[in-house]
Amino acid sequence: MTAELGQFALFLAFAASLAQSALLLAATRPDGEAWNAAGRHAAVAASLLVVFSGAMFVAAFVSHDASLRAVAAYSHASLPLAYRAAAAWSSPPGAMLLGSVALAGWTLAWRASSPAEPPRLVGDALGLLGVVQSALLAAVILAAAPFAGRAAILAPGPGLEPQLQDPALLAHLPLLALGAAGLAVAFAVAAAVLLARDAEPAWARASRPWVLAAWVFLSAGIGVGSHWADREAGWGGWLPWERLPATQLVAWLAATTLLHLLPAAERGGPLLRWTARLALLPFPLVLLGAWLLRASPVPAAFPYANDPGLAGPHLALFAVAAGGALALAARRAPVPSGASGFEMISREAALAANALVLLSALAAVLLGLLQPFVAQGAGPANGVGPSYYDAVFVTLVIPGLALMGPAPGLRWGSESAGQAARESWRPAVAGLAAVTVAALLLERLTALMVTGLFLSAWIAWHALSGLVRSLRGARDAGSTAGHVAHLGVALLVAGATLSGGLEQAAEVAVAPGATESAGLLRLRAGSARETEGANYRAVRLRVFLREDAREIALEPEARIYHAGGLPTAEPAIHRNLAREVHVAIAGTAGAGAWVLRVRVRPFMSLVWGGMLLIVAGGLLAVARRIALARSESRPSPVRAPPALALGGTP
Repeated sequence: MTAELGQFALFLAFAASLAQSALLLAATRPDGEAWNAAGRHAAVAASLLVVFSGAMFVAAFVSHDASLRAVAAYSHASLPLAYRAAAAWSSPPGAMLLGSVALAGWTLAWRASSPAEPPRLVGDALGLLGVVQSALLAAVILAAAPFAGRAAILAPGPGLEPQLQDPALLAHLPLLALGAAGLAVAFAVAAAVLLARDAEPAWARASRPWVLAAWVFLSAGIGVGSHWADREAGWGGWLPWERLPATQLVAWLAATTLLHLLPAAERGGPLLRWTARLALLPFPLVLLGAWLLRASPVPAAFPYANDPGLAGPHLALFAVAAGGALALAARRAPVPSGASGFEMISREAALAANALVLLSALAAVLLGLLQPFVAQGAGPANGVGPSYYDAVFVTLVIPGLALMGPAPGLRWGSESAGQAARESWRPAVAGLAAVTVAALLLERLTALMVTGLFLSAWIAWHALSGLVRSLRGARDAGSTAGHVAHLGVALLVAGATLSGGLEQAAEVAVAPGATESAGLLRLRAGSARETEGANYRAVRLRVFLREDAREIALEPEARIYHAGGLPTAEPAIHRNLAREVHVAIAGTAGAGAWVLRVRVRPFMSLVWGGMLLIVAGGLLAVARRIALARSESRPSPVRAPPALALGGTP
């Protein structure tokens, strides 16, 4: 019954979303008020039906309704309850349905939270969201078929991959889905503005909180995924250059570019029309990333991303969205309002230059993702590796990091070169000091490490000084939230630089009771015992990490899961502010010895702290926008005109 209800709700939601788009886009007629009201009701109905259908899909996984093809293929009766729910949205059909559910949430939020915006803009954007939702639902119903039954009784599937059975998965994919779907709001608002040929700065103010919120969800999702990847021994790093995180990075870079141009667009001027065009870019890139994820000839790290059967619908959705965006950008480009331009040294110029840097970095990541498709014709396809991204992507973002420091402190319109230089000498000295201290304390220092440490100190000084000025209420000091996020970037750059440059890895064979060296560490193997988990059995080895006079106990595991019999290594991790030590069981050697894989990553705490500050800065900005919107919508006290107050006549 659960499947039937979910399927029926999907069909009703598709019909309601078609009605939503048709009614709201036709509401420009003279009798449009009735059409507009009906379209708004249809939007609410469609969104609630999609959410209900998603809940039924999750319920089928939780109850392990193996009559559904998706449940039989991607779940298992032995899975813990929480991971059954996670299996629902990590399956390819569930991932597509999750995107529609997330878009339904954004549609309801736009419907409820935008009474202060121009009615025409609200209605047109809501109608275009209906177009997007109906296209997504058509793909879900026709291609993903989440509620399709099995043609025959087959053997139970392998269930959720062992690496995915992690608490982070419960948040990772939903956060990414919310971020990706949130970019559809920016797409719909920009398309509505370009269709109406009425691009005033008000549309940028209307879009900014929605882009901010979507960006926060994307940032949080990528951060959670990085922490998850760091714990998995097979991933090889906290940000591996594999196509799954690379597609997420493409969407994040596009959203970041738009987010930094919207403040300039709010002021009108030359950047207004370019920002309106750019607002059409992030959401189609999300769809392109979904196609690249499914269709790439290079296998992804996890099987759930390898589903070429859903590549075609994603490509069709991308083609429609990108084609519509190009048509709007080419034929309906808005004319900037009468605001003045800006000088070469100004906040607008810095934001525009930074946008070019971010778009160049985005293009580099896209080229890396597209390379296997090009190479496929010449033989077996192999994806580009970390060396490509280190050489191209990292090089491209260096100018953007350099601009990130002074940009928030520059004045709008024009800034004197002398003032800009005076504001930059202290951060430059801080950067040189950071490099000098590192040269004195570290055994090796590469050119990339020198650049990264200088830029991290450069950004941190600018961010801290701007934060102090902002808290004191200084004009042109930039936003408090922006400075917090930039401080997070500084910490992230420092942590990535130090951990990447100083990381050590080794494999050692340790007999029970013996002590072996792994770099600067000494490991002693203790006893091993068998243990049972909820859906696996494991051998847990007690390992003692010795450093100076301390000894720290770690317990890595070698697991075999009941579903599929897949062996996995679950590393044990010791963390402190200075470093992370990962110890994983790589196998066995003769005479009862254990082969241990040891990895030491210095200063990873800076990476995680930086990610937290980036998300915190975004949340502060969203909270400020919400408070500002509430204050603007609150009616002001009505006062009598002076003449009436004095007893005169109006």
